[in-house]
This record gives sequence, C-alpha cells and structure tokens, in this order.
Amino acid sequence: MATLKEISERAKVSMATVSRVLNLDDTMAVSPETRRLILEIAHQMGYVPPKQRKANARKTITIGVADWKIIQEGWPNFRLSSLGYLVQGITQEQEVRFVRLNSHYIDKVDGIIAFGAFNTEEIDNLHRLSYHIVFVNSEREGYQHDQIVIDFSLGMQQMVDFLIKEKKYQKIGYIGGLYEKDQVKIGYHRLEALTRYLKEYGSYQEELILTGDLSYESGYRLLKQALEAEDLPDALLLGSDAIAEGALAAMEEAGLSIPEDIAVVIYNDIETLKPKYPDYTSIKMYPDFVWQTAIELLIERILNRRTQTMKVIIPTRLSLGKST
Repeated sequence: MATLKEISERAKVSMATVSRVLNLDDTMAVSPETRRLILEIAHQMGYVPPKQRKANARKTITIGVADWKIIQEGWPNFRLSSLGYLVQGITQEQEVRFVRLNSHYIDKVDGIIAFGAFNTEEIDNLHRLSYHIVFVNSEREGYQHDQIVIDFSLGMQQMVDFLIKEKKYQKIGYIGGLYEKDQVKIGYHRLEALTRYLKEYGSYQEELILTGDLSYESGYRLLKQALEAEDLPDALLLGSDAIAEGALAAMEEAGLSIPEDIAVVIYNDIETLKPKYPDYTSIKMYPDFVWQTAIELLIERILNRRTQTMKVIIPTRLSLGKST
C-alpha cells in the first residue's frame, strides 16, 4: 500500500499537505491543480486513507450516484431503489447503500458512480466527496479513473439492418427528445447514429425525423403531428421511454395497430424511468449490467483490491419483440 511519504515525493509537496488533501480537508488553502495532482497520484498508487480503512473495517460502503448530467432536472431515478438485489450478487461481506448526489452535495461518500460528461471544475467537486469514481459514458481521456463506455453504434446499426434488410421497410422515422442546458446534452448521440446509418443505406428522410423535448407530452404531440401530415413511416424509433409512452398513447387513440400499421422500436437507455413496454422491440443498453459493472469496479477500488484503472466498453444491442 502506498504511503504518504511516497505520494508527497511524487507530488513534490509536504506530507502534511498530502495528508490533509487525502482526508478531504476543505479548510486547507491549496490550489485546485495541486489538490487534483495529489488525488490522482494517490488514486494511481492505490492509497487508502485511515478514515477509509475504518469504514472498510465496518463493512459499510456508501456510494453516491451523480446522475444530473443524464436526467432532466426534477426527474426521478427509479433505479436507485432497486440496486439492493444487484449488490447481493456482488458482495456478501459489505453493506452497501446508495445516495443520489447533485451538483451542490457536500457530504462525504466512499465512492461515486458518475453518469455523463463532467468538466474539470465539476470533477474537482466530486473529488471533494470521494476520489474513488467510476465514470459512465464520460468521454474522458486518460486513465486516472475507471470508466464504462456505452457503444451506441452497434444497437443502432443492428436496428437499421433489421428494418431495411430483413423487414424491407422503406420509410424509417424517429421521434425523440433533445435536451441541452449548462453543458448537459441528452439525446444527441442516438440521433446522430441513426442519421449516419440511414444515410449509408440511402434511406434518410429528414421530414420523418421529429424532435422535441424529453417528455411524454412531446412524444404524444409529435406523433399527432406525424398523423396530421399523413406521412407516417413504415417503422418508427422512439428515442426514450418517456417519449415512447406519449407516442404510443397517441397511436392507440388513432386506432393504429402495431406492427400492422406501423412498426415500433423503443430506445431503452439507462432506464431511469421504469419501462412500460418490456415486450416491444428495443435497442437495449442492459442497464443492470452497466450498474453491476460500475458497482463491482468501485468496490474493488474502495477496498483496495485493485490498483490499476480499467476501461470497460459495453455495446447496445437490438432486442426483438412483438412490435416489429
């Protein structure tokens, strides 16, 4: 196990400075660059501070979930209440509890699962809570922390291949939500991937691509808009669970049969909302596997069972159901 002396020598600062930074002492006057350097060196060397060793001995681990980069403000995350069963399959030795973080959270935690892209200042703020962090789809460079990267491309490519090559559909449409605020962007990757693959087939039709916000109401309104235009596609990708609920309600009101009148594919992301159509054809991110992998990586680091960082790539895949 790394010592304070070894970290101070690499960081070229005093042992006292290293000790106070690693014990997350916010009262100490130290530059963000120095604090970041000390945390990164300690992380790389697998250092576990005394406070953390005591926490490990108590066999209780608190994991913070930083999800405000992928969930629209004010939305719930139903996944947090169902993570207990995943933990039981990972460890019987530690009690693990989860707390939902926000950008102003101040209480210390043992580790963090951070969803989405964070800037340097935001990462510094996360470090003040814990320097054990697993980033999920952060688009970060380097290997200072464990990372899980979701490959959006495979599932989208499988869907386009299936709809065009196997089902022979000519007109592929999209109804989805886009959200952008304070450097938070949601929905853009999946739309860009769909556009790219449709263009490769020569099947991209701009008038069939409809976007609004991420709400049920938006899905309902955009489907009504498509009906009024009398230009429904043969198959329609619905870009999120909330969008799907609204669009499918509008289809039911219009008396449309699925898949006889229109085929439907739902894009299931990390599933912060509980899906209401689990038997429909979907592009799946397999959220249980994402959560399980993130928890396993984090516990390994918290308990100092692994010192090397890892990057794990998890592909999305097409899951066929009754809606196509």
